Amino acid sequence: MSETMNIEDYLAQGGVLTSPGNAPPRYRGELMRLMSSFVDSELAASAGFAASINYAPGIRERIAASRITLEKADHAERVLNVMQTFGTDVERYQRQHDWAARVARDADLGTTRHGADMRLSVFHYPFTGWTDAVVMNVLQGLAAGIQFEEFTRVSYGPLAEVFRDIEPRERRHAELGLEGLERIVADPEGRADALASIAYWRPRVAATFGHAGSARYDTLARFGLRHEPNEVLLTRWEQRLEECLAALEL
Repeated sequence: MSETMNIEDYLAQGGVLTSPGNAPPRYRGELMRLMSSFVDSELAASAGFAASINYAPGIRERIAASRITLEKADHAERVLNVMQTFGTDVERYQRQHDWAARVARDADLGTTRHGADMRLSVFHYPFTGWTDAVVMNVLQGLAAGIQFEEFTRVSYGPLAEVFRDIEPRERRHAELGLEGLERIVADPEGRADALASIAYWRPRVAATFGHAGSARYDTLARFGLRHEPNEVLLTRWEQRLEECLAALEL
């Protein structure tokens, strides 16, 4: 107990762990939960964008959707490799869920998880077409940018290093979405469709930040796995989204 408490004190003061053998049981559990949520979300996102490739109106758009599909699967694999060092059977893990499964379009999951996997709730909803996929990519891409500000500072060194390698490509995914959205809203019909999709996806992406005043936040912050509470991250995302929409005159 004394050794465990000393490690927790070390983490609370900004310490970094570098191997599974140094991780106390509760820290290990929270770290695995964080990694599982990321992996499952990336695999579900990859499956969703794979389906959107055939919605693409042109070659440039098909290439963008294909790139996002490929790289999100690659990001999942990189974090799965870290999970493997904790004993995860990675072959079994990636086969155990239907990553393309979606709920009904009019479902409202809120902040709750759905089904057996750990994906964020937003990745349970289906796309209705190209504009819808682009809008979701933009809104969720901005959210991912906020979340990576946390991910790249996690106290488990090997995972933080992976996240730092992944972050520029995730940022590029959001940029590709913005480029596509700019082309869409240049057309009045496309603008109307985009506004409808923004209204649909905005509350669903906001829900991925979780509840304000989360009881788990204190534990995660003590372990160095979180640094800013949900409500701060949500407010930052809303500000960035408003700036983005204003630039597009939306």
